Amino acid sequence: MSDDAESGGANDGAREDAPSAPRVSVVVPAYRRADVLPRAIDSALAQTVGDLEVVVVDDGSPDDTEAVVRAYDDPRVRYVAHGTNRGVSAARNTGIEHARGAYVAFLDSDDEWLPRKLERQLAALDAKGAGWVGVYCDYATVGGGLGARLAALVSERVFHAGAPREGGRELAESLLTMRVFMGPGSTLLVARDALDGLAFDEGLSIYEDWDLVLRLLARGKLAHVAEPLAVVHDTGDAPADAYARNDRRYLERNADLVADLRDRGVDVARVHRMGLVGHYLHEGRFRDALRYLDSGVLSRPGDLLRLAWWSVVGVRALARRPGDE
Repeated sequence: MSDDAESGGANDGAREDAPSAPRVSVVVPAYRRADVLPRAIDSALAQTVGDLEVVVVDDGSPDDTEAVVRAYDDPRVRYVAHGTNRGVSAARNTGIEHARGAYVAFLDSDDEWLPRKLERQLAALDAKGAGWVGVYCDYATVGGGLGARLAALVSERVFHAGAPREGGRELAESLLTMRVFMGPGSTLLVARDALDGLAFDEGLSIYEDWDLVLRLLARGKLAHVAEPLAVVHDTGDAPADAYARNDRRYLERNADLVADLRDRGVDVARVHRMGLVGHYLHEGRFRDALRYLDSGVLSRPGDLLRLAWWSVVGVRALARRPGDE
């Protein structure tokens, strides 16, 4: 098989009965998700906006992903394959390359959309006019346990309240300082021409979608639909060490914005260090968490509250893994 193989054997386009220029191309990267992939594809095909194509990029899966996709008797479903596993960023980039729609929407293979997701987003973007290059929506999370849902609710109501949810530079600042969590891997819809010359960073396996959004926001504004029109299924978190590696690269790639915010009194690096504290504490790794903690936390009530909650979670993690610390 070639490195990128299109359904039906043609590398350039799709099956003869597929629409030549749909309004929306839905890019679904997939790796070892044959069991849940139909849920994502079905939710895309069930959209009230039917003028679309679903480009599934099989990132070298060793499971039945190809058979699952080829089983769809719908010309709107297209199968593209990597000969080897190259990572989610490369899969999305391949999907963009094969997309023919005026808009590109992203959907992770383990997530799903509500039926009016694209309809609501396209209407919101149409209402904005020139200068607005894309739109994202809110999402609901399934899984992760009661504690995770409670922590997310408290964060949204207490720590993220009042953050700009749409626009250009102001939204970029909200995203970089972690005051907005938009889940663009399953919520973002963007004009295809706004992606010209842009790509997901294939050196990132975390924050790669946020990084792309920051580059989009340098070209135009993103609108926000305040409805949970996507459902994100929590299938487990990446290791804290992976977060640390990706976080470093993510901040380095956006060093100019980080420096500008620092000059204006916003310590982006500290915000991200606190995030890493949380990831390490969730694994019960107190010594590693301490490396990212600064003494100023004692004067920041919000961070103290976070630290207290994460410490409780960390103690529980230690109790499940005696002898690790």
